[in-house]
Amino acid sequence: MSGPKPAGAVVVSGRRRVARDRGSASLWLLAVGLTLVMAGMAGAAVGAARVAKHQARVAADFGALAGAARTLEGPAVACARAADLVSANGGRIVDCAVDGLDLQLVVELTAHPLPGLTRVARATARAGPIRA
Repeated sequence: MSGPKPAGAVVVSGRRRVARDRGSASLWLLAVGLTLVMAGMAGAAVGAARVAKHQARVAADFGALAGAARTLEGPAVACARAADLVSANGGRIVDCAVDGLDLQLVVELTAHPLPGLTRVARATARAGPIRA
C-alpha cells in the first residue's frame, strides 16, 4: 500500500484511515467568535437603552426647572419654556401640567440601540418651590 496519501490520512498498521475531525477547530473558533460578537452587540444595546433613559431624565429635569421658573406667567408660557429645553435635549413633551407653582412634565425620547430597533424612554419630573 504505498502510494500517494490523501490529505488528512493517517497510516495505522499498514492501512490508511482518514482523520474526520480535521478543521473542527476552525468551526469552534468561528462559533466562539460569533457568540462573543452577539454578546457584545447585546451589551451595546442595553447600554444605549440606559443612556437614552438617562437623557430622558435629564431633559425632563431641565424642562421642569425651566418651566417652573415661569409658572407665574401662566401654564402656556411655562410649558412652552419647558418644551424648548426638552427639545434641545432631544426629547418631546408628552404631558405638561401646572399645579399652583409646581410644574410636572412627562417626557419621551426615542432611541435606536441597534439598527432596525427603536425604543422609547419615558421620564417624569416635577419642579416647584420647596415646601416645609
